Amino acid sequence: MIFSEDNYKFMFSALQEAEKALEIEEVPIGAVVVHENKIIGRGYNQVERLKDPTAHAEMIAITAAANHLSNWRLNNCDIYVTLEPCIMCTGALLAGRINSIYFSAFDSKFGACGSLYNFAEEGKYNHKIKIFSGLYSSESEKLLKDFFIKKRNITSN
Repeated sequence: MIFSEDNYKFMFSALQEAEKALEIEEVPIGAVVVHENKIIGRGYNQVERLKDPTAHAEMIAITAAANHLSNWRLNNCDIYVTLEPCIMCTGALLAGRINSIYFSAFDSKFGACGSLYNFAEEGKYNHKIKIFSGLYSSESEKLLKDFFIKKRNITSN
């Protein structure tokens, strides 16, 4: 698939969110929710900082977007996230009725949008989400790889 200039712009914003997570030594994943070509929700991983297993980038961005719209229904919204959403996040995106998910890198351990499962598109629920992948994948993979190499080196010393 050929991505638009806007797709690149929004995924770049998600990468900037991932860098915020990296700065506070969280797994570098970022997300933005877009409505009518405008970012209305931003998030980055804060699991360690908040001591909350649900503080994934997507969950924080979803909450911000719902607050912005004063509505839990995100029907006309898209999310851009630097790593394939997990089961929890995909469930929240389905519940929120998001339109499309754009993600950078596949997650072979927890991915629920094509890697391990494809809950978003499988059609067993009252909502189906369109999936697009690969946008800025090498940049996202590098952020994650460098983070875990550094983490392993710190723990092994």
